[in-house]
Amino acid sequence: MQKIIDNPRLIYKCCKLYYEENRGQQEIADLLGVSRVSISRMLQSGRELGLVKIQIVPPSHLTYTEMEKDLERLYGLKEAVVVENSPLATAYDHLSELNAKAVGLLENYLHDNDVVGVSMGNTLHNVCNGTNSSVHTIKCTFVPIVGGISSGRSATMNVHSNQTAMNFARFFGGEYVEFFAPAIFQDLAVLKGFMNEAPMQSVLQYYHKVKTVIMGIGTPNRAGSTMIRAGYITQEQLQEMVRQGVVGDLSLQFFDKDGNTDRFREFNARVTGMPLRQLRKVENRICIGSGGHKAEAVHGAIRGGFINILVTDQECAIKLIKMGKEEKENE
Repeated sequence: MQKIIDNPRLIYKCCKLYYEENRGQQEIADLLGVSRVSISRMLQSGRELGLVKIQIVPPSHLTYTEMEKDLERLYGLKEAVVVENSPLATAYDHLSELNAKAVGLLENYLHDNDVVGVSMGNTLHNVCNGTNSSVHTIKCTFVPIVGGISSGRSATMNVHSNQTAMNFARFFGGEYVEFFAPAIFQDLAVLKGFMNEAPMQSVLQYYHKVKTVIMGIGTPNRAGSTMIRAGYITQEQLQEMVRQGVVGDLSLQFFDKDGNTDRFREFNARVTGMPLRQLRKVENRICIGSGGHKAEAVHGAIRGGFINILVTDQECAIKLIKMGKEEKENE
């Protein structure tokens, strides 16, 4: 003889009353003339039989958790943070959200007495250009990982590495080191002689202590390139790099879609600061970059081992995930 709690029709009715009509278990038990224990068992049976399917919907601020996991899995990242590209958000709102996420992540990775390397550019300038009223004081020492002098216009000074280091120190309540060296030398021999001077050697000693590096990432085909405006490179030189396969730069050093730098060795060697080969050895290599146009550059930088922590937006993340999955399929 079939038990009451095994009756499919009764199980369905029990589940409907509970999940759709929001009736309590005791109320359903009284209505059906069975015990509350029986109601509990029938609800369990409803789930096991597939009559009830429960979906967990994450809060809006966790919408991009799966994207972050995909990026971490596909690229072997230590951590990825993805910010929404809302169609209703202004460019200012989007930038503010990206910067807020970046600051929140930095608070997790920066600690008192750390030596922190910073590159240059608009991205990092914007990160520490807002209010810091809710930011915890972190007694780090911020040091530029690229020379802080260029031949560009004074209007670009706020994106130079010395200014960036000073801004981060003020923002987090730490200290900073100035690197008074041209960002790029025309003559490699002059660069080597310059870097042998005692003041320059004292800066380079910090590089061996750097635990975390914070970087923006450059793209060669973007209008209004910071590199060109700051006088680091001419439009003609940059276009020649593009013809050779460059997809991006970190601290003014170029790489291709696979993270290789061989074809750009002559130019990269004349950049003053931390070489990319040394950057690979830093524990936390944080890149902040957003927009679909950055995807190829970010992809190349990760493949080169220059990035292991990423703060980006939905648009860039979608392209990166697609590229990563295509690579997995072709392996």
